[in-house]
Amino acid sequence: MGNQNQTPNYTFALIVVFIVCFLIGFITTMNNSMIDFCSKAFNLSAQEGQYVNSAFYGAYLLAIPFSLLMSKIGYKATLILGLAVAGVGFVINSLGIDWAIGANSNVYAFFLGSMCLVAMGVVMLQNVANPYVMVLGRPESSAFRMTLSQALNSVATTVAPMFVTYVIINGKTPAPEYVPGPFMGLGIFTIIICLVLVFMKLPKIDEGAQSKEFNQHPAEKSTVFAYPHVWLCALGIFMYMGVEIGVPSMLPYRFQLLGETDSNIITGYLAFYWGGMMVGRFIGAGILTKFKPRMVLSCCVSLGALCILLSLLFASSMFGIWLMIAAGLFHSVMWPLIFNLGLMHLGRHTKAASGVINTGVIGAAILMPIMGAVVDVTGVIIAMCIMFVYYAYIFWFCNWGSLIGLEDRK
Repeated sequence: MGNQNQTPNYTFALIVVFIVCFLIGFITTMNNSMIDFCSKAFNLSAQEGQYVNSAFYGAYLLAIPFSLLMSKIGYKATLILGLAVAGVGFVINSLGIDWAIGANSNVYAFFLGSMCLVAMGVVMLQNVANPYVMVLGRPESSAFRMTLSQALNSVATTVAPMFVTYVIINGKTPAPEYVPGPFMGLGIFTIIICLVLVFMKLPKIDEGAQSKEFNQHPAEKSTVFAYPHVWLCALGIFMYMGVEIGVPSMLPYRFQLLGETDSNIITGYLAFYWGGMMVGRFIGAGILTKFKPRMVLSCCVSLGALCILLSLLFASSMFGIWLMIAAGLFHSVMWPLIFNLGLMHLGRHTKAASGVINTGVIGAAILMPIMGAVVDVTGVIIAMCIMFVYYAYIFWFCNWGSLIGLEDRK
């Protein structure tokens, strides 16, 4: 009885939520790392290969509806539902590909449909994971927990290409029949985590306390939709997805310019790009303690664009490939900096704005097939030049667009 007022020990719960954060990064990057495999296994054009991104990131159109669902059923239920949907998506993918191969059906269409289902689960998980990381422990250590969760996410994005290279491809000529086994394993693992969460007690987030915090800085406007910088930020995230996903999506076609077609080698290099983003996040965390976010974002956009420009000038050598991969160092902190600029001065509308801004992730679903179509018609060099449009918009949003409609422009 004397222990009733003690702070609960959420260590095991925190470990499970960290695993969820790892899964989000792993599944997202694994999907993008499958482009070269799918292109060869299903004999696709560059545009058709980019439908892997469309099927996955198109699910982010549901970010706002899923946020509304979360407000109805709660955080824990949304977390469980997200894991269940992702896990079932992997299982359906595994069983469906086996069935489609035997039935001589459209295997690629089945693959895309089931990956869209997996992505729906990931969108739900992203909506709920960060709030839980914040409350699973003492408030004064929440920043450490958030940093650790982002680090695990980055580790996952580095491991995912290795999973595709050494587990799915594993030195073999890409073929659809190599997908079901690994995907079934991922599905079973995800469903096990889901079942563990069903029987766990997780803390409830105190929405009342959050509202009081928001009301200390009340928003002057009646709705989040009245803030232009929120919509401009959503477009900024839309453009950013063309930058972040553009590099790994275009990398296989850059290797083809050098005569390299081995999927093991090409996919293996993706780990360096995502690893660079992981390193960049740790370095960026230190830099942000010394310099203002707008200055850091402006520098990262400029240096990232410079890496891409130089990589195009050295397109016929491996040095150009490494310059392209090096852009990941500067892409690493762009997402949170763009996102935070969109959340400025919103008070009680901050939570609703997050859902609006998250819809910008569909940029990867739309921009990548466009770039793939350009690759088919004019080649990868011209396709990559489109990325400078994305960089230019992000730079404009950072320095001017994020200030539109705000009374306080400090």
